[in-house]
Amino acid sequence: MTEPLTFEPADPAREALGRLRTEVAKAVVGQDGVVAGLVIALLCRGHVLLEGPPGVAKTLLVRSLSAALELDMKRVQFTPDLMPGDVTGSVIYDPRTTEFQFRPGPVFTNLLLADEINRTPPKTQSSLLEVMEERQVSADGVSRPLPDPFLVAATQNPIEHEGTYPLPEAQVDRFLLKLTVPLPTRDEELGVLRAHHAGFDPRDLRAVGIQRVAGAADLAAAREAVGKVTVADVVMAYIVDVCRATRAMPSVELGASPRGATSLLATSKAWAWLAGRDHVTPDDVKVMARPTLRHRLRLTPEAELEGVTADAVLDSVLATVPTPR
Repeated sequence: MTEPLTFEPADPAREALGRLRTEVAKAVVGQDGVVAGLVIALLCRGHVLLEGPPGVAKTLLVRSLSAALELDMKRVQFTPDLMPGDVTGSVIYDPRTTEFQFRPGPVFTNLLLADEINRTPPKTQSSLLEVMEERQVSADGVSRPLPDPFLVAATQNPIEHEGTYPLPEAQVDRFLLKLTVPLPTRDEELGVLRAHHAGFDPRDLRAVGIQRVAGAADLAAAREAVGKVTVADVVMAYIVDVCRATRAMPSVELGASPRGATSLLATSKAWAWLAGRDHVTPDDVKVMARPTLRHRLRLTPEAELEGVTADAVLDSVLATVPTPR
């Protein structure tokens, strides 16, 4: 999703979220499309998989967003020796009270940055399944709800494969969006150097001047408004046809699931609302198809050897499926 983050005012919640771009840009140059994707994930109560090379400010992006929304954030560095209890929390024995007590893990936050999630074994990766789907942690027979809003922003590096553990399809499907974080343009990279030369410290967001421009109440109001966005039957049928077409592509071994279709419906409604409309258009579906579906496609080995990408498959699908008027 490379479209810039442009919000139409006329709605207090939309106007508040529209100021996020300005605030995040104080610390992160460019990446408007990624900011838009994170906002959409918050509106849809979803999670985001961020993929990009090292050094493109993936961590700084999430930290800046949490500061602008005044939401709590925690970061977990996923490593081969990380245990499930290190993420969700664990039941420990307290010798002072002679009782077992639950010690919450870092998932008990609003924004969880799961850094290099594919660096940890599947056992630890699967500890996020309940967290992402049910938004709770079950331990010792007790289910403990997570704060609201809650979003997992997981990062992975596309160019390093040694020492990584591919995410299982069941977990990948739980991410609402997969956003690619591109390298900056020449002018943007020049702006980064100028900022660092002037004393910019990415570890000190207060010095950058990021201020709270929206909060949990604005997100709640925005979610309610997104829920009222209408979708015509022909547009809903278009979403179904797009997802079903991915399953029939010869280069695809596993196409978008029904969960992918419902996710595309949700993200299209959020994008339409951010654009200032009370209804979804086919163009909204086309904008959100790639970030919503690209990680849900499993290509055939032959297609991967030929260099076919999920985005290329989706481009072909969007070009062939008839667009309703």
